[in-house]
Amino acid sequence: MTAYHPLLPDDEPEIVPVGNARTVARQLLAEYAATNIHDHNATVQAATALGTILRSLVTALDAERGDA
Repeated sequence: MTAYHPLLPDDEPEIVPVGNARTVARQLLAEYAATNIHDHNATVQAATALGTILRSLVTALDAERGDA
């Protein structure tokens, strides 16, 4: 088996205000909307950025609801 470093750390991401996470999510969605699906590097970059902000947004929403 190949050794690797996981994409996400074991710890939870920093909790940011929901409004901030939503703003960044909208910016990233706009930035990566035209990503060429046939460009592997661009697709990986978009998926990583969007996955990271999604995780941050869910953490912020959980904290706001008291689920954190």
